[in-house]
Amino acid sequence: MEYIEASISVRARFSEVDAMGVVWHGNYLKYFEDGREHLGETSNMSYMDIAKRGYFVPIVTAHVDYKSPLTFGDRIQITCRLIKSRSAKLIHEYEVKNLENNKVSCLGRTEQVFLNADTKELELTYPSFYEEWIGKTAWSTEA
Repeated sequence: MEYIEASISVRARFSEVDAMGVVWHGNYLKYFEDGREHLGETSNMSYMDIAKRGYFVPIVTAHVDYKSPLTFGDRIQITCRLIKSRSAKLIHEYEVKNLENNKVSCLGRTEQVFLNADTKELELTYPSFYEEWIGKTAWSTEA
């Protein structure tokens, strides 16, 4: 499996916790978004780069596997990995880790497709600019 990855650290904010004092389950998808945005910025393929070329990349699948709760103020590391795919879609895998106790809080995966911004039609192959970016990117390999 070939991939690129990046990590970003954030803190669990007060607005993210529920009445029980733990991070509300839906906020983990926001953490995934934080990870995707950071990976896009550090790899020179951000959402804005894609949009400027006339494409949207909506999420069509999202999966979250909760492991250990986060609470207000916890330092969090979000690791996002983009998996190289033969299909014209973006496959991201995530690990959200609590840096206070070094426990994995959740694991996840999302899939996005390319839509033409003008026609809203699904792209069945990668747009040429993205294909070029794939060729120029240094991908890591998992043993």
